[in-house]
Amino acid sequence: MFSLFAVVRRLLWLMLLFPACAVYAGNQQEEAMADSVRLALSRAIADPRPPKPDFSHIEDRIRYLHWLGEMSSRLAKRIPDYQTRIELLETIWYESKRAGLDTAMVMGLMQVESGFRKYATSTAGARGYMQVMPFWSRAIGDGDATKLFQMQTNLRYGCSILRLYLDMEKGDLFLALGRYNGSRGRPEYPNAVLANWKNWEYKNRNG
Repeated sequence: MFSLFAVVRRLLWLMLLFPACAVYAGNQQEEAMADSVRLALSRAIADPRPPKPDFSHIEDRIRYLHWLGEMSSRLAKRIPDYQTRIELLETIWYESKRAGLDTAMVMGLMQVESGFRKYATSTAGARGYMQVMPFWSRAIGDGDATKLFQMQTNLRYGCSILRLYLDMEKGDLFLALGRYNGSRGRPEYPNAVLANWKNWEYKNRNG
């Protein structure tokens, strides 16, 4: 039997050894933006189209359904409810493609940022799946930061913001991820996202 003192001491040791969970929470910094950029982001956020894919070829739809099934299996332990899981995956796929981002990379970022928890809130105040800072709702939205806990709204903001940072960094993903986290130039956060990216890569078995 372990004594209470020994258990507490071990827990404290583990907290010191693995502080990463607190470090990686989103903390984007508010930056000056050109009016044209702000307007483009505002329009992207306000776009009312629902997150439903549209396929020109049946083969593309089949590949998508295979991806959806595989990702649902991988995500089941984190999100046990099937309907919630499928809705989230559909939204991730739609919003990542819409922003021109790799879907697996976005899922890796979400794993690092929130562990796929809808109501995750960081010590800095970042909210939701993609840990979006409330100031964004004022800068490019309608000012209602409570909407950042809504699934599609959170992913739309998160993907649009990451796309903005990628454009600002001329396609340099390492720097864009650092900027997303508020730690530009430091390796910890980009490396964590890149490592978790691998968890969500998908190779279509049917070619």
